[in-house]
Amino acid sequence: MAKKRILSGMQPSGLLHLGNLLGALDNWKALQDEYECFFFVADWHALSTNYADTSRIREFVHEMLVDWLAVGINPHKATIFVQSANPDHAILHLLLSMITPIPWLERNPTYKEKQEQIADRDLATYGFLGYPVLQAGDILLYKADSVPVGKDQLPHLELTREIARRFNSLYKSVFPEPQELLTSFPKVLGTDGRKMSKSYGNTINLSDSELIVRQKLKTMVTDPARVRRTDPGNPDICPVYDFHKIYSPLAVIERVNRECRTAEIGCIECKKLAADAMVAKLSPIWEARTQFSNDSKQVQEIVEAGAERAKRVSHQTLEEVKEAMKLP
Repeated sequence: MAKKRILSGMQPSGLLHLGNLLGALDNWKALQDEYECFFFVADWHALSTNYADTSRIREFVHEMLVDWLAVGINPHKATIFVQSANPDHAILHLLLSMITPIPWLERNPTYKEKQEQIADRDLATYGFLGYPVLQAGDILLYKADSVPVGKDQLPHLELTREIARRFNSLYKSVFPEPQELLTSFPKVLGTDGRKMSKSYGNTINLSDSELIVRQKLKTMVTDPARVRRTDPGNPDICPVYDFHKIYSPLAVIERVNRECRTAEIGCIECKKLAADAMVAKLSPIWEARTQFSNDSKQVQEIVEAGAERAKRVSHQTLEEVKEAMKLP
């Protein structure tokens, strides 16, 4: 029986970090054994907020692909490609934009939120308002059965279903309505205690060296009530302890939990133990990154082959769309 198909993508708006690894890539790696997977670098989406400065997009695209391959996204199991390498995305976006009511886009919950969060850029553009239509086109172009999402992304997927229903009603049934594949995205804290995010500058990147990772952990915030070495701490509110729960062996987690509360262990030693555990888990990724970083030709061949596989599927969908719309 044929595998069900899923599609997901990431914007190359910066270097990938532990939040991306734990929140998405680890999940993708597991899904590729069970589903027919299409994973794409959403470089056109990156323009919706970074249109004024495109100087590093090519770099971020390449680094993202290297990261994906290094963590185990397998080109023999999944179709890996770059969005702009397949013009069908732009064509379907254009056609769907003709039937999408503007109020549907204005009610997008992230439309106003992002404008407030990214106040240093002018996001009053057609591209930013309409990016959910491009997103819908990305999904519908491959007739994805499901899309791995967190709960905060459900409104975007519902808009995709609404656009699919409107198209099917206006013309004829071409698109299935993609369902959510709800995944648990852990909240990964950054070095300042806030959610790890490129915009906060608090990330531990997959491309960071061991030296940089250890240095970032040394400066990481801990329990603010623990001013002196002899002060007992509360690991439940300490971002470093969150990393222990993700990376450290159970014996270390229990030791830190116990000894922090009695001040038997200090923050410096606690951070060193967290760094040791993190480095042990990241070392295989760093080794693979070095291999792919030194072989740009191999990376290019992988995405070119992925683009060709993607086009075979998307061309068929576009033919059905044109036939339904009675376009030449």
